[in-house]
Amino acid sequence: MNQPQHQLQHQSQPRARASAATLAAGPATTGRPARADAVRNRERIVSAAREAFAEAGPEASLNEIARRAGVGPGTLYRHFSGRPELLAAVLKERVDTLCARAQDLLSADSAGAALEEWLRAFLDHARVNQGLGGALMLEELEATGALGSDCHQRILDAAGALLTRAQDSGAARRDLSPADLLQLVVGIALSTTHKQASAAGDPEQPGRLLDLVLDATQPR
Repeated sequence: MNQPQHQLQHQSQPRARASAATLAAGPATTGRPARADAVRNRERIVSAAREAFAEAGPEASLNEIARRAGVGPGTLYRHFSGRPELLAAVLKERVDTLCARAQDLLSADSAGAALEEWLRAFLDHARVNQGLGGALMLEELEATGALGSDCHQRILDAAGALLTRAQDSGAARRDLSPADLLQLVVGIALSTTHKQASAAGDPEQPGRLLDLVLDATQPR
């Protein structure tokens, strides 16, 4: 039995209003804008973290980093599980540069000079941001996930390749390990960075201490 005409008109009105609302709202979202927003949020968090760590060191407030990035703490923790992972993200670009330099130096004529040049670059790297680089490389990275572990291993591999080449050429003692060598340089970075913040800081001291380390690497 056919429905009365007025009932059909009454039922069609909500559908018409819904269709008009859909057209006015535009196409439905597909999730892509949300992913783009997530990428931008991550970039803002890393940028804010870079500034905060440079000013306050590795213990900079994560809430302050979130505030500078214009996001809530929950958003920060959705991108980074904690401080070590955020530190690793901040340093990843520097690690990329450092490892690329090591790769270039593997073809240098003098294996000993190549190792020395890279260790000086690593010292500069480790002293950046109040010892941030060194503290992360040899302390906190071991407790992080894939990102941090990857950075840590890449630094060890770069040092190991240069050290092995120097040892094979007779330019470095055989009983040295990459981890021991990096630990010595990180010790210089951490101890001298804090002193540089005071008026009594000696800007030449890091280089002199590294010279002593380099002298100790020579074959006996």
